[in-house]
Amino acid sequence: MELPRPFGPFMLEKKLGQGGMAEVFRARVFGASGFEKVVVLKTLREELLGTPELERMFLEEARLQARLSHRNLVQAHDLGITEGRPWVRLDFVDGVDLAALALPLPVELARFIGAELSLGLHALHEARDDAGRELGIVHRDVSRKNVLLSKLGEVRLADFGIARATQLREQTRGGVRKGTWAYMSPEQVSGRPLSAASDQFSLATLLVELITGARPFDGPTPLETMDRIRDAAPPALEGVAEDVVVVLRRALAKEPGARFASSRAFRAALLASGPVADELALADHLASIRLAPVGVVSAQTRIETAGPLPPGERET
Repeated sequence: MELPRPFGPFMLEKKLGQGGMAEVFRARVFGASGFEKVVVLKTLREELLGTPELERMFLEEARLQARLSHRNLVQAHDLGITEGRPWVRLDFVDGVDLAALALPLPVELARFIGAELSLGLHALHEARDDAGRELGIVHRDVSRKNVLLSKLGEVRLADFGIARATQLREQTRGGVRKGTWAYMSPEQVSGRPLSAASDQFSLATLLVELITGARPFDGPTPLETMDRIRDAAPPALEGVAEDVVVVLRRALAKEPGARFASSRAFRAALLASGPVADELALADHLASIRLAPVGVVSAQTRIETAGPLPPGERET
């Protein structure tokens, strides 16, 4: 499709990326008295139109995300169908994704990012339906490419395309793993049922990477990495302060029941482990470093640079 072009109430300006089911665009929406706003528009890929099951899945995921309102989560604001094509309007985040940053980060910044993501995950895990029942949402893909950092120092978790709510019908075929394999939990790698504790393990893996520059279970091949994740031997974490090591090792426990009781409890332990930066410190860090020229990062996608993804960030 040639851009820019009008699309219902939007002007599509730039294609930001696409996945297996959807395309993502930077768009502009207009209103009365000269009002205009830059947004992100996620649409079902054109070649998939007319497939009822995929259209239903797309709309169901959008309705699920619309229930989630939190400053550390990418928000869905509107849903519609234009030219026979379903779309969802999402937050526009002016900044970069976490995969664009050189590692390791100062530990105070890593703690801040981890604390913010823990808040977002807590909101995700505690989401309820209109009857007050817990939805049991598990994100299942907490990884660098799905963490968005704004120029103002905001931290947001994106990409709920594979999130699962237990009150909704499971869309993943039995035994099929979904997510970025290097950040999976032992139960996810093994195809066992997932809970909020699985997201906690993934976040702890991410934090080890931010602090040390390397993930704790990486091996020379995907299969060896997944074997190491299944074993979940306590990582050495050399050079990391002991207070931080204790917190991370608990969150990286092999058995879900041995981890923190919730993302909120994980956050509390993380905050108690040492000094924590804030939004201004993160904004200053982003302004002080030379980032890859990825332009603007949007919800639901990673804008690809010329190089390959970092090892372990291939999708299964």
